[in-house]
Amino acid sequence: MIYREIGKTGVKVSQLGFGCMRLPVINGVANQINEPEAIKMIRHAIDNGVNYVDTAYPYHGTGFDRGGESEPLVGRALRDGYRQRVQLATKLPSWLITCRADFDKYLNDQLQRLETDHIDFYLVHAINKGFWSNLLQHDLFGFLDAALADGRIRHAGFSFHDDLQLFKTVVDAYKWSFCQIQYNYIDENYQAGRAGLTYAAERGLGIVIMEPLRGGALAGKLPEAISKSFADSGFNRTPVEWALRWLFDDSRISVVLSGMSAMEHVVENLRVASAAAPASLTDKEKMVMTEAQAIFKARIKVPCTSCGYCMPCPSGVDIPKNFSMYNSLNLLDESFQNTVRFMYNAQVADTARASKCIKCGRCETHCPQQIKIMNELEKVKATFD
Repeated sequence: MIYREIGKTGVKVSQLGFGCMRLPVINGVANQINEPEAIKMIRHAIDNGVNYVDTAYPYHGTGFDRGGESEPLVGRALRDGYRQRVQLATKLPSWLITCRADFDKYLNDQLQRLETDHIDFYLVHAINKGFWSNLLQHDLFGFLDAALADGRIRHAGFSFHDDLQLFKTVVDAYKWSFCQIQYNYIDENYQAGRAGLTYAAERGLGIVIMEPLRGGALAGKLPEAISKSFADSGFNRTPVEWALRWLFDDSRISVVLSGMSAMEHVVENLRVASAAAPASLTDKEKMVMTEAQAIFKARIKVPCTSCGYCMPCPSGVDIPKNFSMYNSLNLLDESFQNTVRFMYNAQVADTARASKCIKCGRCETHCPQQIKIMNELEKVKATFD
């Protein structure tokens, strides 16, 4: 495993981090984690050098207004001495803060759920304009100062989902140790993007990357043109390896989080992370990635990462599933489109289809990607129904 210092903290972390938002589940139910398999995966990663484990209050839950099952599962996975071997990261549920006391209430609850007396890297979750304004009104910085002083958290940071201007404002507003941004070879200029990464790194912040495979879109069946480009390059690599190596090549990045949901994902990611040194891509490899970027960007229709922030939908629409199918239809070659249409009809219940959207707008207030969900669902409806 290759290790990198995270900002100016003096802490060295594995360049591959274990993201606990997409753990294996039973029968597709988000809050029914396959505990034996999930713990086996997390411990296998740690035994092979991963020392950064990331979770959050709502992960693997039934809604973002209550705690999910990821934090308790991680707490159990880190028993038997594993807690002492990792840097543990979790996130304050920003959207639930209504007063100063709420900060302490949620942090203290998270400490219990994770079975620990401190969080190594504590993030203010999913900052956007609305959340940021509300957090400042309730003395966010006073809370962070107190939590750092009493040792409940060791380092303060934030995860971000908004535009570059706000990102710079947030970076400059507090003595952050690190930040977490969405970044991959498709999203190079999305939200904070490369410009934000540069801005934060120049100010000494550690950089944590989320969505390196864009919710799995960069790991599965790629358009024929991209597959051909990868194959013709002369390098025997999977799509996952190309995507991860593109990130690992940037020495400013501290850790890349991967939401692994099967042991084979863990094994492959460990293999790549053990060999991909910073600044190691050749000019030829960079040209291959530039070509792949251009092909992919022309085909993506909805920038949804299936994070689930928009769920549950009051009218029952499975928004991430609808967008996933819609993107698949447009990403894949025409020879696969009839298969996708069949899958849509077979896998998306009548009650969960885009046609059931009543345009209440609730989903759009929660979407970290700021997608115009109602408009996009109309396109999904027109495509499949």
